Amino acid sequence: MAASLSKTLGRRLRGSGHRLLPSRPCTSHASQPPPPPAAAPPPPDSFPRAGAGKEANAWSKLFLFAPGAITFGLGTWQLFRRQEKKEMLDYRTRRLEMDPVAWNETVSSAALRAPAELEFRKIVCEGDFDEEKSVFIGPRSRSISGVTENGYYVITPLKPRLTEPDSLQLPILVNRGWVPRGWCEKNIQDHQDFGETLDVKEADKMTDEKGTWWKFWSKKPEASPEIEKPVKPPVRVIGVIRGSENPSIFVPANEPMNGQWFYVDVPMIARACGLPENTVYIEDVNEDISATNPYPLPKDVNALIHHSVMPDDHLKYTVTWYTLSAAVTYMASKRIKPKKMRL
Repeated sequence: MAASLSKTLGRRLRGSGHRLLPSRPCTSHASQPPPPPAAAPPPPDSFPRAGAGKEANAWSKLFLFAPGAITFGLGTWQLFRRQEKKEMLDYRTRRLEMDPVAWNETVSSAALRAPAELEFRKIVCEGDFDEEKSVFIGPRSRSISGVTENGYYVITPLKPRLTEPDSLQLPILVNRGWVPRGWCEKNIQDHQDFGETLDVKEADKMTDEKGTWWKFWSKKPEASPEIEKPVKPPVRVIGVIRGSENPSIFVPANEPMNGQWFYVDVPMIARACGLPENTVYIEDVNEDISATNPYPLPKDVNALIHHSVMPDDHLKYTVTWYTLSAAVTYMASKRIKPKKMRL
């Protein structure tokens, strides 16, 4: 019966043009607000690229090997320096083994024109030292019989004598050698006393000349040959032509006004002695030393060949840098090597 009733009701609704609507669920709550719109997707460029991380990782790996490359380069540079030092020492040895040349007009002109060409050549010169203009370089230490003593190098102008027709009269600066501190102080005091004595004698002479008796006896008696002062024999110097020193940053600057000299600056010393700036500077290497008067003590020829850093030292530096390079390279390789996973 229910079935027949539903069919009849359906035919009537279709005949009247009505359409059944789907039923909506009833709710006692108020209507919900519409959901917010979805956020816009980020642009494609904002996403991290997979290749950027790989590139940064590659640069970091290369940076780990940079210390090894730098230390390897320093070790190789020490090898080149060792070879240069050997060639320089061989050059000095050959020059010092040559026969000494006489200090004459020809040699002097060549030394003034090109000093480097005559450096480390031995020269022979005879003349007189101007002791009053001596310059003391120091302090310089020297080890004697295992005992280190402080002292100075004394540099004195030498005025050559005219012994040959082509001899030169231009003075030169001579590094006479090392003297202890006591010898230096005594020498300075002796010259000060000698200068004061000369000043007193000069003043007495002026006073005597102004006396009344000088008016009648103005003509001075000539000195007889028998009482003339004997001529002092010239000093023979065998030296090696050198140049100025290159001081380190820890060496103070010279103070010529105060008489303090810490390193050899040939033009500055020449000006202080009243000589031209291009005055030739030599270091005495004469081995004929008096047993009663050993000072100044000339430099040894081997000391002129010796350098602060010898070729063997460069070889030690090379081994040190290469060892350090191998160590840091090994540590870098261990750092980037992937670790094995234990199962």
